[in-house]
Amino acid sequence: MKINPLNKLRLLMKYRQEPFLSFKKVLGFFPNNIEIYQLAVRHRSAPLKSKSGDLLNNERLEYLGDSVLNSIISDFLYHHFPEANEGFLTHVRANIVKRDSLNKICRQIGLSELIVVDKQINLNENSNILGNAFEAFVGAVYIDAGYKKCADFIRNKILSSKKLLQTFAEDNGNYKSELLEWCQQFHFTLDYRLIHEKVDRHNRHTFTSQVVIGDIPVCSGKGSTKKESQQHASSKALKMIKDKDVLIENLMSGAG
Repeated sequence: MKINPLNKLRLLMKYRQEPFLSFKKVLGFFPNNIEIYQLAVRHRSAPLKSKSGDLLNNERLEYLGDSVLNSIISDFLYHHFPEANEGFLTHVRANIVKRDSLNKICRQIGLSELIVVDKQINLNENSNILGNAFEAFVGAVYIDAGYKKCADFIRNKILSSKKLLQTFAEDNGNYKSELLEWCQQFHFTLDYRLIHEKVDRHNRHTFTSQVVIGDIPVCSGKGSTKKESQQHASSKALKMIKDKDVLIENLMSGAG
């Protein structure tokens, strides 16, 4: 379909204005639906008001982006490390999507400069807002441009550096110690339960361990050794604690 020259000129003029330019700088391409990106950078402390009067923030997009990000990274790692076992792939993915990593990525690509929060909030003191906004932004890219373009965006922004990938692969942060410190701080008991063990035809083991805080089973993790599965489970538990107030509420009510 032929575009009217006048409409084409108007479109070009629009693309040369804000906020299109700022989002284009982060994305690497011009957005089609600018509103979805504006919503992606809106923290719940500074919501947008819809025409119907509803208050909107980026939490729904964060939920979507979390799933899309994990899917894209899983697919990439599966093909990038063809000989690696499930435990290793899970370990690398966990290192990429943990909040500390996403917070840094958000700053590195310039997205942090576009995040809208209440003026009383200091982003330096609430850095998880950055990682959450990055996930919401991934959700926005998926909605606006589709899965393939979203995958290209993730590969270019996170997965293109071999050095960075190696860092993620070698990062063996002691999540068990960090989780134990948190539990001791709030007077919770911490336990690990081996809930599954699988041996494939090549005699490779995959262990699944469950984190139990107090009397509440929180999450599980997999690894090629029991220790690795416990580390992965601990990493997931720490992410849940940092991101989800409801988990802390459940633990507190259980302790009461």
